[in-house]
Amino acid sequence: MVGIIVQEHEPIDRALRRFKKKYERAGILKEYRRRTAFEKPSVTNKMLRQRAARRQMRIQEETA
Repeated sequence: MVGIIVQEHEPIDRALRRFKKKYERAGILKEYRRRTAFEKPSVTNKMLRQRAARRQMRIQEETA
């Protein structure tokens, strides 16, 4: 569960911004989307291969 403690005299905008950052870093929305929609194993494997290829391209560009 993600939560923040609002400091005394802290603007609500700042507290909301801190909450959103913490929420995003925790990956709650990503996990929710992953669990609600079924993804075929072939699609999952394809995405993993694409991510690995992009990672390799970045590594090659950095060393060049």
